[in-house]
Amino acid sequence: MRILIVDDVPFMRRVLKKIMEDAGHEIVGMVDNGEEGVREYKRFKPDVVTMDLTLPGMDGMEAIKLIMQYDPAAQILVTSAMGQAVIVKEAIHSGAYDFVVKPVDEKRLLSALANARVR
Repeated sequence: MRILIVDDVPFMRRVLKKIMEDAGHEIVGMVDNGEEGVREYKRFKPDVVTMDLTLPGMDGMEAIKLIMQYDPAAQILVTSAMGQAVIVKEAIHSGAYDFVVKPVDEKRLLSALANARVR
């Protein structure tokens, strides 16, 4: 699976990258804000985007909405410490297919990736 990581914390990007690469996935890009996330989605057309919600500039929720406008079939997996029910519901309503709360559990992350509808 080809994956784009959008997270503003370098350590978190490295952790996600290692987990996913060790499981055989290809990381096509790693960016630290919503604007770049949208731009890199259009550039790479990844199978899945992991999206943090708390980002500098454009936040993850806005980036989800813009990616979904561009490609309604996009598969966006939210990875965020903001796991309150209202936030999770908003992310799913905006187009994310699943939500993994940080700190990320490796098994939960890989299970969520396996549930993506890859084209």
